[in-house]
Amino acid sequence: MADVLMKKPSLLFVLLVMVAGGILSQQFGWRSEEIQRIPLGRPQAPLSAEAGAGADIIARAFAEQQSDVQVAGSGRVKRTLPDDNKGSRHQRFILELDNGHTVLVAHNIDLAPRIPRLQRGERVGFYGEYEYNPQGGVIHWTHRDPAGRHAHGWLEHQGKRYQ
Repeated sequence: MADVLMKKPSLLFVLLVMVAGGILSQQFGWRSEEIQRIPLGRPQAPLSAEAGAGADIIARAFAEQQSDVQVAGSGRVKRTLPDDNKGSRHQRFILELDNGHTVLVAHNIDLAPRIPRLQRGERVGFYGEYEYNPQGGVIHWTHRDPAGRHAHGWLEHQGKRYQ
């Protein structure tokens, strides 16, 4: 076997890269199912056609009581709520999606700028993670992940992106 590896240096290189990759993945806790489940390269374009698909994905996740669902969509502000100041601070509001489903948006304002003067009836686009709860669910991770381990999220309001 060693004789074959010495005659084919490219095979030796491939084996070394595979071993190094395995060691690094164990060292840093990378798991292929996490990488596949939450894609890091999501849309940077404004939302429009995705809004309906996002509402459908959220409705299905709610019906099946699923969490950890990365989703893009948009809706209208139904109600603004006081900030949650326990732990990381979050701007909170209820968003009504185009299909009538409502979700709580919890936007981390320690990691991303708040949407200033947000008003009832205004349209907000989002890219974040849906978490099930019996009230309709929560959209969070609407900011960049400083550790780089989670998909970067955002909110869009009146042509400006908050991330």
